[in-house]
Amino acid sequence: MAESSPLENVRVVLCGTSHPGNIGASARAMKTMGLASLYLVNPKRFPAPEADAMATNATDVLERAIVCATLDEALVGTLYAVACTARSRDLSHEVVTAREAGTRLAREAVRGSVALVFGPEKTGLTAEDVSRCSVIAMIPANPDYSSLNLAAAVQIFAYELRQSVEVVDSYPQETYEIAPFEAVENFIQHLEQTLYDIEFLDPQQPKRLIQRMRRLFQRARLEKEEVNILRGILTAAQKARKGNS
Repeated sequence: MAESSPLENVRVVLCGTSHPGNIGASARAMKTMGLASLYLVNPKRFPAPEADAMATNATDVLERAIVCATLDEALVGTLYAVACTARSRDLSHEVVTAREAGTRLAREAVRGSVALVFGPEKTGLTAEDVSRCSVIAMIPANPDYSSLNLAAAVQIFAYELRQSVEVVDSYPQETYEIAPFEAVENFIQHLEQTLYDIEFLDPQQPKRLIQRMRRLFQRARLEKEEVNILRGILTAAQKARKGNS
């Protein structure tokens, strides 16, 4: 039996794609680099003949594509996600190049599922979408004209990732178990509710605290056991608050 490749653990997530032809062209770009796991978040139209036509001989990728209602749904089970965007944002994550993103994804894909996340063709990823990811990655293009076709961007990121996977065996592998996306997200929701319960956070004016907390814990790369400990602390704080009220 052939040994599995880390590329099998890589998801390409396309959010809100408006033109089905771009989905097909992205599938073709994926297949040329050995990627096969395509997730579509609220595509405007799929399946569609235009997607099949642009996919050429990669219609098998389209046939296996998973359509999701939300980005959270598409990221369930992932350990690391890269937001692929050219837009700068306030209160943002660390920003790396497509090449560095490929290196990081290759390392993480050895342990489990990872994702490359792309936004709609005209607007790109929202701030809320980016907040669900671990890092932002940009293609160092012409600063006066940095807009790439969606499939072209997928091709570049997939290429950089494939090059990194070629040398992944030389990386020292960590043995601890990283908490998956949904475990961290459930912890963040638990944290938010606890902050309301202890009256640290005003539900009428939450401002950006939770966004900052989400970013902090994504940087921390929490282990499963660490999430359990933190949620235990939150539960104890909630019980103490009820006992004193």
